Amino acid sequence: MEEQAAQRLGTKKSWIIAGIMLAFLAFCALLLYGMIQSMQHKGGAASDGTQQPVNYSYAAVESTNGFMLHVLKTRPANVKPQLVQNNVALTPYYGINGGFFYEKSLLSIAVVNSLAVNEEQGEYGSGSENAKYARGTLVWDGVKDQLSVQIASNASELKVQDHTRFWAQGGISMSIGNDAGWLAQAEKEHAPFPDDDRLRSAAVYDQMGNIYLVVSSTKGSLAAFREAIIEKIGDNKLAGGLFLDGDGSSQLRSAEATLQGDSRSVVQMMRIMK
Repeated sequence: MEEQAAQRLGTKKSWIIAGIMLAFLAFCALLLYGMIQSMQHKGGAASDGTQQPVNYSYAAVESTNGFMLHVLKTRPANVKPQLVQNNVALTPYYGINGGFFYEKSLLSIAVVNSLAVNEEQGEYGSGSENAKYARGTLVWDGVKDQLSVQIASNASELKVQDHTRFWAQGGISMSIGNDAGWLAQAEKEHAPFPDDDRLRSAAVYDQMGNIYLVVSSTKGSLAAFREAIIEKIGDNKLAGGLFLDGDGSSQLRSAEATLQGDSRSVVQMMRIMK
């Protein structure tokens, strides 16, 4: 009698162990499937047939002042200003919105290898100038593989070693490292609506030359946005950057997140290539 009870107990334990093992194997299979799907999604083909970028990282971070920042980190050689005439979320590309615009005309510099990205628009609105005001312009020198912020009215004023190997994106100077004077410089460059609570976008870079494309999903002032970026991005090693167009134009697309602002179209974006 005792022997039969022991056999039944042993059989029950065996079934319990087998059930636990099957559940564990099923969990592992689901986890592996999810990882494969995620990798395929990140590196799959875009609707235009090009391969989606994989050489970037994504992060969503919240600052102590409440700004939620969505950040795409890559190398500047893997970025370029791209004409889209569409909402960034609806393009086949990864990246964020670019500079200022009016209707289909660019009001900010957007140049690749000395060619304005919207040159079919004609001289005005092509992306060859920061309209009306000399403004901060993020410049990548392809020879040096180096980023800088230069104040310019026209792309012809930008200083690079080889004008066939660079890109430039206009915006408003963020003046990283100049906490006392950044606001005066931004006002000099006629930053729009600095005190309003609005969605915000920016491009900043660190001392190692990494570039961070940043879009907020919460609203706030220009000062609060700058404060959030300095706190949460670059491990206290940011070297420079600029504000891009904001509010409804603050848009982002990647494998991990999509932000469409107020659904408006923008003229150009900062595109991650690979």
